[in-house]
Amino acid sequence: MPNDLISTLAAARKAHQMTQAQLAESAGLSRMTVQRTEGGDLDPRYSTLAEMARVLGMDIIAVPSSLRPSLEAFIQAGGKFLGQPEGVDAPPSVVDSLRR
Repeated sequence: MPNDLISTLAAARKAHQMTQAQLAESAGLSRMTVQRTEGGDLDPRYSTLAEMARVLGMDIIAVPSSLRPSLEAFIQAGGKFLGQPEGVDAPPSVVDSLRR
């Protein structure tokens, strides 16, 4: 399991000011499962990660590896169309809508 996903979930938990025990209770998991997952001592099932993400207001999506660089660039650009001509307004930023 990629550590960046687990790191992202741990950072989201901390941003929500939740303890591992609070996340575990809300997700229907044991505190030890959350602790071992975040510590890298457990290779969690997808359902475990999905429940942790759900509690944190997140979704886990699968993106083809070949599209990841383009998706990351899109997100870093604030959700605006890439290669858009100067002076043309982009639709509202996807990133801005996620911050609300």
